[in-house]
Amino acid sequence: SRDSSERSNMPKDSDKPGGGEDRTDSSEQSHSKRVWRGTPSPHRGNTPQSSPPRFVSAEELMETAKGVTNMALAHEIVVNTDFQVKPSEPAEGSLEKRVKDIMHKAFWDVLEAQLSENPPSYNHAIKLLAEIKETLLSFLLPGHGRLRGRIEEVLDLSLIQQQAENGALDISKLVEFVIGMMGSLCAPSRDEDIRKLREITDLVPLLKAIFPVMDKMKLDMANFAVSSIRPHLLQQSVEYERKKFQEFVEKQPNALDFTEKWLQDSAKSVLHEDQAGGAGGLPTPLAVHNHAYLCLLKWNHASDPFPETLLMDQVRFQEMQQDLEQLVLVASVLLIVYNTTGEAISGLPGLMDRLKRTIGVLLTEMSFIADEALATIGERMCVELIGRLSEHGFSPFSTNRQSILKGQISAVTLPDNAIRRLIGSRIQTYLLAFLESSHRSAPTLPGGLAPVSKELEEIAMKFGRLVHFNKLVYSPFYQKILQEIVQEGESNDT
Repeated sequence: SRDSSERSNMPKDSDKPGGGEDRTDSSEQSHSKRVWRGTPSPHRGNTPQSSPPRFVSAEELMETAKGVTNMALAHEIVVNTDFQVKPSEPAEGSLEKRVKDIMHKAFWDVLEAQLSENPPSYNHAIKLLAEIKETLLSFLLPGHGRLRGRIEEVLDLSLIQQQAENGALDISKLVEFVIGMMGSLCAPSRDEDIRKLREITDLVPLLKAIFPVMDKMKLDMANFAVSSIRPHLLQQSVEYERKKFQEFVEKQPNALDFTEKWLQDSAKSVLHEDQAGGAGGLPTPLAVHNHAYLCLLKWNHASDPFPETLLMDQVRFQEMQQDLEQLVLVASVLLIVYNTTGEAISGLPGLMDRLKRTIGVLLTEMSFIADEALATIGERMCVELIGRLSEHGFSPFSTNRQSILKGQISAVTLPDNAIRRLIGSRIQTYLLAFLESSHRSAPTLPGGLAPVSKELEEIAMKFGRLVHFNKLVYSPFYQKILQEIVQEGESNDT
């Protein structure tokens, strides 16, 4: 019940534990909400059903929910390199938090009262030592026999009980051993926590401080275990997800309706673009497929049903779409600023990063009112430019040039704005080139995207991982659909 959150780190050396307590309940619950389920999509209200609904028992539902939750968790670990096990903390001010705080205070008050008796009573203290011992042992790997023996020897509970009864228990010495063992087992990032423990001289505050540090160590061990199993989990997760989806398809004959439409629309779009560009022939299945993934980054989630094969990642695609939309705006504004102001600011150190941060902050703070956000950004850009130009001895930024700059920045919100469309098109080109390169190397960055290159590459990497894993899982389904599309195209062409 003494939870605490912190980042994970690997153990210091090979004699340190690599696994620990696995706290995944809250993560499983949060990720199960966004997972594909073995039931028809809610968008299917108007789609004719090929078979009548089948009623299931409560036991079947529970088993299915457990399987889907586990699948979602495995999926999350594989596709999200930043995945971490985190503890669940009750909300500040909640009834659960108040009850927890009251119970903790009562426990530590009783402990302090017992240790202050003459002679001291060690009932609560021995219970704490038992919990500490169990936790230390949980950090050990099978090969840590020497450490295990040492912990069993020093924290021999029956011997400690006898010493307490005979008035011979030196609990401070036992706690000193515990802190030393924690220092040997913890990740390097916990060294500062251990140092602070050594500075506490009063016994009760020291015992109280030990548990939050141990909770951090549990998370470190769990997250190290997650990073260790990720490569082994990849193939198992691919096979498991494919198997479960195949079972779903067998029960629901129309289970791929939206996936088929997604790929068909992509084929039409690619064909139209090729014809507009003067290219002949039919697009390849790979070109259609890669283009289809790009379409997911400009998806209308409010009205268009998402492909069934990607439902588990829909939230991730939405997040990437929002991030890309902001990148388009940032790059567009910066392009306008530098084109409008000219040579005067092109070489000023740190200016680009300062303007970029300002634009990003304002877009984030005013994300629901883009027009007002860009108007405010225009004002701030003018203030920054006036100050910098004056500071470096350049001619003043005239009122007329300020009006032009503000107008061009505000116009970025218009659907047919040329600069915004240009930047958006170049980002799409970059992401497509990234997919076609099979992530072996970053493609050449199109002009105008240098200021957002770091953020764009991060999104491209995330996008590439999702696409790669999705292709691995659903390739048998995609191949069949794409083959039918190509054959239909060849027939029509003939």
